[in-house]
Amino acid sequence: MGFLQTNIPFPSIDIGLGVAEGPGDVAVTLQVLLLLTILSLAPAIVTLMTSFTRTVIVLSLIRNALGTNQVPPNQVLIGLALFLTAFIMAPSFGVVYTDALVPYLAGELALEEAWQIGIEPLRDFMLRNTREKDLEMFVAMRGEERPQTPDDINTLTLIPAFVISELKTAFQLGFVIFVPFLVINMVVASTLMGMGMMMLPPVMISLPFKILLFILVDGWHLIVRSLLISFS
Repeated sequence: MGFLQTNIPFPSIDIGLGVAEGPGDVAVTLQVLLLLTILSLAPAIVTLMTSFTRTVIVLSLIRNALGTNQVPPNQVLIGLALFLTAFIMAPSFGVVYTDALVPYLAGELALEEAWQIGIEPLRDFMLRNTREKDLEMFVAMRGEERPQTPDDINTLTLIPAFVISELKTAFQLGFVIFVPFLVINMVVASTLMGMGMMMLPPVMISLPFKILLFILVDGWHLIVRSLLISFS
């Protein structure tokens, strides 16, 4: 009880609106708000403007092809996808850090200039992995003129084109992954029907063979290597 009766100072928090002393204060406040907005959108930026979309879809399709339900768990797949994304995007992120973030923090660049310089490596990455057909569709839907150079492409037009291109590529890779496991399922199902064991679930019998095949061919190594090559 003596501890509870001790006078302990508690901090107070005061939130209010004050009068800015000059236009500079307003500009700094707006920059802080913009920075907080960018940080809040960081998950969407990482998901949609990097290699994360293709990577996590392919890894999820592997699990579905194996038929192992929640093994590996979602946390493992997403964690692996994040680290692979960091590995693939390291050159682009390095340019953003050295050419945009460091000069901005040193006061050598304004926020607008840092944004323009920092977005270019990501735009280059997205342009290399975006199909021309998808980009043309979004340019036409916005009623824009046909761009003559990559600099003429609006970033808001490039991002959705890049995303649907990544989705198509991911499902193409997923189809190739599914084929050998589908063959195993068909062989096991035909064998069970030929033996008259129609009540036995074929998935239960084929699962050990699919896992064995995946281990023998070093499946994770091949899948990750294929993902890395697809971005080179």
